[in-house]
Amino acid sequence: MRHVVFNQKGGVGKSTIACNLAAISAAQGLRTLLVDLDVQGNASRYLMGDDLEAGQEQATLGVAGFFDSTLKFSMRAPQTTDFLVATAWDGLHLMPSHPSLDDLHTKLESRHKIFKLREALDEVAAQYDHVVIDTPPALNFYTRSALIAAEGCLIPFDCDDFSRRALYTLLENVQEIRADHNRTLAISGIVVNQFQPRASLPQRLVQELRDEGLPVLEPYLSASVKVKESHQRAVPLIHLEPKHKLTLEYLALHQALMPA
Repeated sequence: MRHVVFNQKGGVGKSTIACNLAAISAAQGLRTLLVDLDVQGNASRYLMGDDLEAGQEQATLGVAGFFDSTLKFSMRAPQTTDFLVATAWDGLHLMPSHPSLDDLHTKLESRHKIFKLREALDEVAAQYDHVVIDTPPALNFYTRSALIAAEGCLIPFDCDDFSRRALYTLLENVQEIRADHNRTLAISGIVVNQFQPRASLPQRLVQELRDEGLPVLEPYLSASVKVKESHQRAVPLIHLEPKHKLTLEYLALHQALMPA
C-alpha cells in the first residue's frame, strides 16, 4: 500500500503524521519506506535526528540524488535502492530530502519527469509492504509526482476555518490528478489533527465535514505536547511512549488504513 500525506496548507502536521504511521507500520513487522519530498526535510530529521547531517553532505543520496539521476543518461542506470537509507528502527527505510530539491524543481518540470517516482516505487514494490510519502505544502512537481505514485491520499486537517475553506480546492486537485494520471488513486480519508474535544469550534468544523459526506477518519488525533518532545528527541511516538493516548490514537488510525 502506498499513502501520500498531502495538504497545500502548511503547519497541519503532514510530516508528523507520515512519520508516525510509517514507524507504526515498521514496528508491526511491515517492511516500510518513507519518502520525504519536502525540501524542508522535517520528516527526514524526525526519523534520522543528527544522523541526517552526514547524509545531507552528499546530494547524491535520497530524493535529490534520485531525481537528479533521471536528468542524466547512463548506460548503467542506478537502482532505486541506491538512494535509500536505513533508519534506527528495524524495517523502516527512508528516502531523505535534501535542500538541492529546490534547484532541481524547474529542470524536472521542464523535462517531464513527473512519472519517475512511480516508476522507482514500482521497482521496489516487492521489497516494501507500506510506502508513505511526505509532501511539501504546495501543489508543485513533487506533490504531483507523489499523487501519481500513490494509491491512497491522506489529508491532514487541523480544525481551522482556513483549512476547511482550502479543503474543497485540495479535493478537486486530487480528483484532477486521479482523472488525468492515476486512476487507482483514492482519498483514503481526512485525518483530524490537533483535535481539542472540549472546544466548540473543532467539534463544529469536523461535524460539518461529516455532514457533507466527506471521508473523515477516526479516531481524531489529540493535541499533545508529547509530539514536540517526540520531534526534539527524533523518536516516533510508538518508540517514545507506546502507551500514550496519542500513540494509541495513531495505532487505531493505522489499523483503520491498512487492508484487513
